[in-house]
Amino acid sequence: MPAQSSAQSSHILVLYYTQGGSIRRMAELVAEGIERVAGASARLRTVPKVAAVTSVAAPAIPDAGAPYCELKDLEECAGLALGSPTRFGNMAAPMKYFLDGTSGLWLSGALSGKPACVFTSTASMHGGQETTLVSMMLPLLHHGMLIVGLPYTEPLLSSTQGGGTPYGPSHVAGVSDDLPVNDAERALCIAQGKRLAQAALKLAGPPAP
Repeated sequence: MPAQSSAQSSHILVLYYTQGGSIRRMAELVAEGIERVAGASARLRTVPKVAAVTSVAAPAIPDAGAPYCELKDLEECAGLALGSPTRFGNMAAPMKYFLDGTSGLWLSGALSGKPACVFTSTASMHGGQETTLVSMMLPLLHHGMLIVGLPYTEPLLSSTQGGGTPYGPSHVAGVSDDLPVNDAERALCIAQGKRLAQAALKLAGPPAP
């Protein structure tokens, strides 16, 4: 497991792709949970759209919201929260495209031993949330990351009438992506962020004297 510097000991990356805005809201809530843990800080980053090689899908710098992620953001982080909407039971192409470009980090083992979690949203209640979450775990496992789920010790996981899975937070956004994150979904996002931050700090060990 690569040694972590003091600069890496608290910085946790929340990396997401969004189109309608639901995943961005979830990312903000996961980041809020991270920030609630003393000694931890969150860094929000996104990825651009992808398109055919003959066209430009997104500006080099986003007009609003989080900056685009760079490989150094992954290399420097102590943990990772990864979020994407579902596309036919899988992560969205822009997130997959970005992850496909991280082979250099895989070769160096830069992410090995770091904790990670995943979150998603779907248009419908049975829209592939769990398969999408699992699909997002696969490249993280190849990187040697340690998956931090959302346990049933969170009571809302058993009572939610919207999103929420043991594989990670989820949200039912509606066909028009216009349903707000409900109270249970919000609380589970925050709980996941806290759990990830706590795991990252434990794995980092006590700060150097």
